[in-house]
Amino acid sequence: MLSKRVIAAARSSAFLASRNARCRDTAVSLSKGWKVADSQMRRAQFHSSHLLQAETVKVPQMAESISEGTLRSWSKQVGDSVEADEEVATIETDKIDVSVNAPKSGKIVELLAKEEDTVSVGQDLFRIEPGEGGASPSPQEQKKVDPEEPKDQQLDKTTSEPPAPSGVDKQSGGIPPEGPKEAKKEVKQDSKPKEVKSKAPPAVSKAPGNRDETRVKMNRMRLRIAERLKESQNAAASLTTFNEIDMSSLMEMRKKYKDEVLKEHDVKLGFMSAFARACALALKEIPAANASIEGDEIVYHDYVDLSVAVATLKGLVTPVVRNAESMGFVDIEKEIAALGTKARDGKLTLEDMAGGTFTISNGGVFGSLYGTPIINLPQSAVLGMHAIKDRPVVVNGQIVIRPIMVVALTYDHRLLDGREAVTFLVKVRDYIEDPRKMLLALN
Repeated sequence: MLSKRVIAAARSSAFLASRNARCRDTAVSLSKGWKVADSQMRRAQFHSSHLLQAETVKVPQMAESISEGTLRSWSKQVGDSVEADEEVATIETDKIDVSVNAPKSGKIVELLAKEEDTVSVGQDLFRIEPGEGGASPSPQEQKKVDPEEPKDQQLDKTTSEPPAPSGVDKQSGGIPPEGPKEAKKEVKQDSKPKEVKSKAPPAVSKAPGNRDETRVKMNRMRLRIAERLKESQNAAASLTTFNEIDMSSLMEMRKKYKDEVLKEHDVKLGFMSAFARACALALKEIPAANASIEGDEIVYHDYVDLSVAVATLKGLVTPVVRNAESMGFVDIEKEIAALGTKARDGKLTLEDMAGGTFTISNGGVFGSLYGTPIINLPQSAVLGMHAIKDRPVVVNGQIVIRPIMVVALTYDHRLLDGREAVTFLVKVRDYIEDPRKMLLALN
């Protein structure tokens, strides 16, 4: 009996000791779990607080007539730091390129559009987390392990899976590969291949030289130019008249005064100012060439806003010299030079290109001898200048060599008749062949 009681007591004490040990292990596990959860909660609160601070930047208002554009490029990427007013993206429109700048210093946390996407005014573009601008974190710093991450998770990340066995898994009881007998049978079967008679394809003669093609998407400005030019051809009753101008007097005047003008006014004296002044005077005498059609009405302008065609890498633009009728040679040259510089630098604004009552296009700078320019609607006429060439002409019954420029006037026959168009071009010719008439404003 004694021995049975001793055994029972021993078993009872062992059971109690085992239960107490399990309780202690459970308590330790719970304690570890709460520590991990507390660490994760703190990290979640930290990151959520930063996400809540991020500010969404929208596509800015570009102009009254522009509601969308193409996202041409991102200047910054996710993780990059930016300063206030630093350029983040460029949006291309059918007229100008618009820069989107950071509203404040911080870090780019998300880009909400891709390059070449069409974006509209007011659309979410990117998100920025406010902070101090500066250098972006290096890749080595981004790869560092988060010190607040639990060690258990760090071990899980660093532990790599064992490589898959190349042979048969002996422990899993896998089936060994087929024996050599089956291999021999396959060799015997393949030892007698079937004879297949096939005709060789006829030889194709290869053309000499490269035959590659490249497709490039048209930018918005080129699409808009194509649309406007085709609209002009479809809407206007276009007709072109030509004339020849003896450039001797104007070239002599330019040669005599160009150095003095450059020294005193810091601008080069060219031919554009003379043609602009001549057109402004001729437009006053032939007001229909300075008019436009709106609905069933003709609008006559008492001012002359000259659109000057400027070739850029993205396409042809026509900035406007306003109130050219009240400007002299030097003032016109300064304005044309300033607008040309802005056009080539891509800094033209919509205000620089809005309006215009008459256009001058100088294809002569590229060597064009003849051409028929297209009307820039809603204008009614456009003057085309061309290259100057030495040609034999008859002067006072004598054949002499003179520098001759062919000029073309394309006009809308709905507004101008042939008499008015030819008269306008002859007046321009007379002003250029004798520049003193422009100074005196004589007919």
